[in-house]
Amino acid sequence: MKKKLLAILGSPHENGSTAAMLDHAVRIAASEGWEITVIPLYEKRIAFCKGCRTCIKTGQCVLKDDLGEIAEHIKTCDRIILAAPTYWANVPAAVKNLFDRLLGTAMEETATFPRPRLSGEQEYLLLTACNTPFPFSLLCGQSSGALRAMNEFFKTSGMKRLGAVTFPNAKGGAELPLRITKKIGRLLK
Repeated sequence: MKKKLLAILGSPHENGSTAAMLDHAVRIAASEGWEITVIPLYEKRIAFCKGCRTCIKTGQCVLKDDLGEIAEHIKTCDRIILAAPTYWANVPAAVKNLFDRLLGTAMEETATFPRPRLSGEQEYLLLTACNTPFPFSLLCGQSSGALRAMNEFFKTSGMKRLGAVTFPNAKGGAELPLRITKKIGRLLK
């Protein structure tokens, strides 16, 4: 049985830097025989979280939109690659909204610390592109802020981190530097 990969594009630009990073990762996974589902997040209909917290008890959101499909892919995949650009030292609103809506899919509340609902056998890779040049992208917390937000969701859900790749000084360019493609390749092997 083929291993399942879920690739989520958390950018509105399907031809930008972040998309190029995800496309490169998907090509590597395809060459290794993964069954791949790509979700362009900005094409999905995902309402804002109402904060009702019903999902904590049931594991499912009460709102009926495209989130149910995404949640099923997340529950059943072996690996997730999330590619999201850096916006104001964080993730774009669509990605943050996805995390908010996946609360009950990712965790269960306890009296102390949340209990993960996803498997420690599942892996995740984080990709981000940032317009700020290196080393300022790191020193000023731009790309590291976006990675922190993404990592928090997956870590709390119980998944295992493969790593993260940052493309600083990207400025919307779809041409990936060799150092970025090599790093993505190393993390996926």
